[in-house]
Amino acid sequence: MAQKHFARSVPAPVSAIDADASRRGFLKRAALLGSAALAPGARVAHGAALDGPASPVVDAGANLPPNVPQWNRTLGAPILSSPYGVPSTYEANIVRRESPGLTRTPYSSVAFTPLQNLFGIITPSGLHFERHHAGIPDVHPGEHRLMIHGLCRAPRIFTMDDVMRYPSVSRIHFIECGANSGMEWGNVAVPTVQYTHGMLGCSEWTGVPLATLLDEVGYDKLRGKFILAEGADGAALTRTIPIEFVLDDVLVCYGQNGEMLRPEQGYPLRLVVPGVQGVSSVKWLRRLKIGDTPFNTREESLHYVDMMPGGVHRQYTWIQEAKSVITSPSGGMTLVGRGYHAITGLAWSGRGKVRAVDVSTDGGRNWRRATLQSPVLDKALTRFRIDWQWDGGPALLQSRVVDDTGFVQPAIRQLRAVRGTRSIYHNNAIQTWRVEASGAVSNVQVG
Repeated sequence: MAQKHFARSVPAPVSAIDADASRRGFLKRAALLGSAALAPGARVAHGAALDGPASPVVDAGANLPPNVPQWNRTLGAPILSSPYGVPSTYEANIVRRESPGLTRTPYSSVAFTPLQNLFGIITPSGLHFERHHAGIPDVHPGEHRLMIHGLCRAPRIFTMDDVMRYPSVSRIHFIECGANSGMEWGNVAVPTVQYTHGMLGCSEWTGVPLATLLDEVGYDKLRGKFILAEGADGAALTRTIPIEFVLDDVLVCYGQNGEMLRPEQGYPLRLVVPGVQGVSSVKWLRRLKIGDTPFNTREESLHYVDMMPGGVHRQYTWIQEAKSVITSPSGGMTLVGRGYHAITGLAWSGRGKVRAVDVSTDGGRNWRRATLQSPVLDKALTRFRIDWQWDGGPALLQSRVVDDTGFVQPAIRQLRAVRGTRSIYHNNAIQTWRVEASGAVSNVQVG
């Protein structure tokens, strides 16, 4: 077997982007802050590209062989110097980020997951994207209640202790905002995968199947067709959920990745509706009403509807269709040196499992089958990988997922042929990254 020449890449920009209103109404400014390649012996101010104070300057050469590094010659920090573990200071630039100008207020806004920096399929709780409609409420768990009423025999109010006494289950599922990639409907709008696809996360969720709680209240199995879920935030966000989803795999969750939910993820109680647009996984869950028709709430009548050609608004598009994206190399990165590079990314489907992912390096003219990394789970992110020998010339990188229903991820021209260009939600088109001869990677759109 021939020996591989391992090249490397410079990470994507890490500072907040500026938005550009001239290109899209979503944003007001657009500019990139890059990062420089690190060479042995160079002096590097760790964190200098961050939106905050830089870490101490380190003389990298002094710690390289044959020298004994400085941390090898002194005591480290004592145990419990950080009672709740935190990332290394050298990873302080890997954070959720807001797209300036995207929303009018930070209380009803989005913070994006840094997909380009993550491994595997699990999103750390502290990096899972945020979407709020009225800020993050400070909910006291001892005073929080879950009410279940409507078409049922025995309406009930549950305390947190009540909910947590039921046998729990833990499942790995993705949550994707319906507006993920929404800024790209008309044209290229943002530079990096954090902003094109970062309204996405995947966690191990722990809680009680909602079907169990419905059995406890004796829901009407003949007339009960829909559930109204309401949150305890200032927006009192409400969503309709079909009963068939509930009886399948909907969870009332209090745990994420082995610990209690974070406040921004709905502490102390939330719904997780696998495979369905994220707004349905109502956070700070306080009320569930069983009904016989959809409830047509504000967030499903005025918002989270698909703007179709001819002025038609398509309502109740619940499922997140199959989608994939290459996370490395991706926008903002720079390839350093021709030779071997590993192309890696994420694929998912709201209808089930990922069956296969194909990767193209020439804009979709030719495709190669990628390797799927285990585990491949139902309605969860799947990591894929493929080897690539870069010859130093221009390239167009794409990925295309096929799920276990046979659905094939569409090209942007195929999606626009049906949906037009005025939509915000449910953009699952193939993403293209252009690699220049210089190694610079940028966001482009190819039919």
